[in-house]
Amino acid sequence: MSVSGLKAELKFLESIFDPNHERFRIIDWKPDELSCQFNVTGEKLLIIHCNITESYPSTPPIWFVDSDDPSLAEVLERLEDVRKGTTLLLQQLKRLICDLCRLYNLPQHPDVEMLDQPLPAGPITQERKNGPSDEVTSEEEEEEEMAEQDIDLDQDLDHYDMKEEEPVDGKKSEDDGIEKENLAILEKIRKNQRQDHLNGAVSGSVQASDRLMKELREIYRSQSYKTGIYSVELVGDSLYEWHVKLRTVDPDSPLHSDLQVLKEKEGVDYILLNFSYKVSPVKFNI
Repeated sequence: MSVSGLKAELKFLESIFDPNHERFRIIDWKPDELSCQFNVTGEKLLIIHCNITESYPSTPPIWFVDSDDPSLAEVLERLEDVRKGTTLLLQQLKRLICDLCRLYNLPQHPDVEMLDQPLPAGPITQERKNGPSDEVTSEEEEEEEMAEQDIDLDQDLDHYDMKEEEPVDGKKSEDDGIEKENLAILEKIRKNQRQDHLNGAVSGSVQASDRLMKELREIYRSQSYKTGIYSVELVGDSLYEWHVKLRTVDPDSPLHSDLQVLKEKEGVDYILLNFSYKVSPVKFNI
């Protein structure tokens, strides 16, 4: 699918499930990812993410949720049954919303039926979303013209690979405080994870990988890491196998003298911790 075709699909979703929708909300989207909220109750919000590959719709989107609830994992696994159609994202999203409503004993929301409609031929305007109005201001006409120009520009860029858009000015990036070399590591992991999903050779669940990525980001931001108190190395670029080198400890700690002896006898100035993250609980060796 072209970039403009995918954007049309995403904009159509956003026009139905805007950030103020009572049940399901599109919070943010880019050509390769989608962030959503499912409103379980007035206080409980379920955060859902979706990664979209360059080969979409031939390759289905990859869904994951910020939760370890096995029931939610089953809901996401069932989305793999929806694998055909030019608007695969819309159909998977309809299945997702319906299954979540059943899971939490909520009434099915009527707006999901709009996902069966064909995509609008032109840009989504407020008039088309809410019905005709008596008058259209010059500002609205200008916005519609600009949207049409954007679509024309997208069509000219269809032969380029889809790239992640730059974050909006003023919006705090999740990469803030991380050095460039570590950002390169995170990007390499992300690409490896995506390729593993495409090849069907996934080391762990999407939820587990997402959690480990978040932990690694926090480590790269931490002052202890930046000042060299410890270092982290991914064994074979695997997100599930870490070598952590503890280089500095409190002088009052018994480990401090152990480090001194280790350095004098073996020329090693760190204690190596090997962390293995599997489906079972985390294991580590010294």
